[in-house]
Order: sequence, then structure tokens, then C-alpha cells
Amino acid sequence: MVKEIAKGTAMVDLPTLFAANAARWTKMKVTPSLIPLLDQAARRLVAATAKAQYQDVSSKTRVPWFVIAVIHEREASQSWKGSLAQGDPWNKVSIHVPAGRGPFASWADAAVDALTNVPPKAAAWTNWSSGGALSLLEEYNGLGYAGKGVPSPYIWASTDQYVKGKYVADGHYDPNVVDQQPGCAALLNRMATIDGSVHF
Repeated sequence: MVKEIAKGTAMVDLPTLFAANAARWTKMKVTPSLIPLLDQAARRLVAATAKAQYQDVSSKTRVPWFVIAVIHEREASQSWKGSLAQGDPWNKVSIHVPAGRGPFASWADAAVDALTNVPPKAAAWTNWSSGGALSLLEEYNGLGYAGKGVPSPYIWASTDQYVKGKYVADGHYDPNVVDQQPGCAALLNRMATIDGSVHF
């Protein structure tokens, strides 16, 4: 997963980003043609065995289990061999941003490290409202989109809040590329239709 580490992160006003993401969440509509695909992913993410693993990491980090689930989907397509930090194998030293993490003894150990020790250090986050949680997810991928004043596809792909534009390599933004992965907000929306504990 390409992460955009924004050079102008300091120029991103987080309270403004919280408000913008809360407003987008309220008015967001999931792309109807993508609902079957999103529901398939949502069912995987809320399945009892997966949820138990996310809840275990949540108990150690205080990050809501469903936030961990969508990070896992975006970073590693929910592969239990892929690190929550960037999708690299957790049993080897990571080569993608953040590089140099690991190896770890288990997926859970790698996940706790990613949420506790890697910026934005989600385990220290306290604002789990819709705007706060979605902004944490955005910062997890990088604030390059916020710095440009455009919706992050990491959050808003598969919804009417996103049309196109994507970082295709670290530091390289292509305004015409469309992100094909399901966005976190769309996933959370569909997960909530299956599991009532998915809520801000």
C-alpha cells in the first residue's frame, strides 16, 4: 500500500479535517453497483474468527476493533500474513513505508506495534467520533490528500464523496487515477448493516 507522507502535514488543520470528514460521513452514499463487492468484504471483516482477532488487538491498544479491521483490509486485503502497518509480511523486516519494522512473532504482535509505535500512533488517539475516527484512518495513510484539499480515496473510494485522484507511488499524485480498493467509510457503512457493534 502506497502511503503519502505529506510534506505539508503541519499545514493540515486537524479540527477542520475532523469536521470535513464528519460532514462527508453524514451525507455519504455508497456506490450502488459496488454494494455486492463491499458486502462480501464486510462479511469477511465481521466474521466471528476475524472479529475475535481484531478485538484481541483492540483490548491491547484501545483502537476500536472495526477500525483495525478496515485498516487490515486496506493495507493487506485482510491477509493474516500481512502486517497492519503496510501489508508486508510480519515475519520479516518490512521494506515499504514504514520500513524496518519486525520481524514479529505473530500477526497480533505486528498489529499492536503498528498501532502503538508507528505514526500516527492510533493507540494514543482519543477521538473516536465519526470525524475523529475517519481522520485517524486518513492520517494512517498520510495527509497528502488533505494537504491538497481533496477527499482521500483511502477513506472515500466506493462512495459519492470520491471521484478520482490517487498517490500511485510515494510522493507522486496522479489526479486521473481512480482508486479501485474499497474505501474505509464504505466498508464501515456496510459492516454496520451486518454487525450492530460497528458504530461511532
